[in-house]
Amino acid sequence: MYTHIGINVTNLEASIDFYSKLFDAQPVKVRPDYAKFILEDPALNFTLNLCESVSGNQVSHFGLQVKDTDEVMLQRDRLHGLGLTTRDEMNVTCCYSVQDKFWVHDPDGNEWEFFFTKADADQSKDSTSCCGVGA
Repeated sequence: MYTHIGINVTNLEASIDFYSKLFDAQPVKVRPDYAKFILEDPALNFTLNLCESVSGNQVSHFGLQVKDTDEVMLQRDRLHGLGLTTRDEMNVTCCYSVQDKFWVHDPDGNEWEFFFTKADADQSKDSTSCCGVGA
């Protein structure tokens, strides 16, 4: 399991440079408005999401990447059993990937996703997904 953190940034190039140094690693995917780092230690999927401006909290969303869709559903059912409300997004394009996922909010409104990446995609998102921004 990987922890996933996606942050909003206003300068993608400068952010890639900084985080490449910070993590001692290069991004595994770079697009005009997006970059992704996959780190083994810590087990982290860390993304940069370009925005026109940011203020206050710079976090887009948090997430846990799991091994397959069955694990997505297992975690969703587990959280339902604990009384949490979730929102499914199955077979959606988000963050240049086709994914099965669900979302849950913490008490302060921070979004967490559990997701499985099924394939790469050429577009950032489709009309049915929100990629954590403003959901």
